[in-house]
Amino acid sequence: MAHLTGPDPQPAQPPNLVLIGYRATGKTSVGAGLAEVLQRPLVDLDQVLVREAGRPIADIVAQGGWAEFRRLEKELVARYRDARGLILATGGGVVLDPDNVTALRENGILIWLTADPSVIQARLAQDQPRDANRPSLTGADTIREAAAVAEERAPLYLAAAQIRIDTTHKSVLQVVELLLEALKSEEAKNLGG
Repeated sequence: MAHLTGPDPQPAQPPNLVLIGYRATGKTSVGAGLAEVLQRPLVDLDQVLVREAGRPIADIVAQGGWAEFRRLEKELVARYRDARGLILATGGGVVLDPDNVTALRENGILIWLTADPSVIQARLAQDQPRDANRPSLTGADTIREAAAVAEERAPLYLAAAQIRIDTTHKSVLQVVELLLEALKSEEAKNLGG
């Protein structure tokens, strides 16, 4: 007698690819490139936060301080804890809260994008309007503070990330290719290959 089984189970969604790193390291651009190549949805958490708050980050910070922004960010990250199959571009300070890192790692591979401070500063200088999207973290000029804050956060990014990619002087396509190779290597390592 044949054994009857139910329908074939749906294949599990792959883990999220979570891009972390300091401002202007390429999280949104690389996320868009990855989303296109892998045919996955891209969610830029800062853009979602701004859309839901109905005001730019600079206004959130001006009215409620960085603590208010971080609270909203934490709520948003928690909502994506159980999601799978996404490309998530995070805000640069998402690693400041260990609960965010735990939530993002639940169903994701954290990828730290880095760049030389001079490149970050050049990218920030091109960002218009800079203050609306990337308000100062320290009260200093955002371009001048880049090196100090990136260096201060480096241990947090390092502790959170499973993969690290340097975006300095690389095109989005080059970074995406490096990232896909790193993901294959990470997968082989996890499978004991």
